[in-house]
Amino acid sequence: MIESPTEKLIVEQRGHTLLITINTPPANTWDADNLSGLVSIIEQCNQERSVYALVITGQGEKFFSAGADLKLFADGDKRVASSMAASFGSAFETLANFRGVSIAAINGFAMGGGLECALACDTRIVEAQAQLALPEASVGLLPCGGGTQNLAWLVGEGWAKRMILCGERVNSETAVRIGLVEEVVDAGQSLGRGLELAELVGNQSPPAVAACKELIQQARGGSINAAYDTERGAFVSLFDTQDQKEGVTAFLEKRSPEWVNG
Repeated sequence: MIESPTEKLIVEQRGHTLLITINTPPANTWDADNLSGLVSIIEQCNQERSVYALVITGQGEKFFSAGADLKLFADGDKRVASSMAASFGSAFETLANFRGVSIAAINGFAMGGGLECALACDTRIVEAQAQLALPEASVGLLPCGGGTQNLAWLVGEGWAKRMILCGERVNSETAVRIGLVEEVVDAGQSLGRGLELAELVGNQSPPAVAACKELIQQARGGSINAAYDTERGAFVSLFDTQDQKEGVTAFLEKRSPEWVNG
């Protein structure tokens, strides 16, 4: 059973999906407590074979997450800055490396570290009224939770510079057009749609999903020619799993597979 080490993150397992709700009203900000809590939850998910996907959303109707609590940086203490940068990096890198599928159900404003959390997920569903931004430079800071890298990878250098260097805030229509999110839904519908998408993950072999995800993310760096060899090796490695045999057998027997995640 997955447990949250902090009340600032609420967890609920629904079948093969873990729902994580950021619970720091009014703006669902991140601090050292819930960032370390997120690491703990994801690490538990990686060990819990019954969890194939996770959905992360914000408590309430207005905010997915407004990012870091800026009061932490008011006195200009570099030790605090260093500690928080490490916490953001660890949390969102751990999220990005989750072995299953992660889905951000963006139910409201996603600003700064809030958007960086969504960027660390595999896919993003946004509600029509939401707005997204990385406004750190407007307060003399910069995105330190992977934002400068993940945003540029998703939307390209031009839009990443507009959002980070110019501080441009984008609405849901623009977000889906530039590839920042994959789907726009009506207000109040992001969580339901996220859970529906997570349910589809249950149709896939968990070891195959983990291998595919690792290969897709390797495309961000290195040589494509070397990746071809890695891809073929990963394909053969799946034949060491029970799910490979089950998947093929189930198809041939015209039935749904029963995955064991191994």
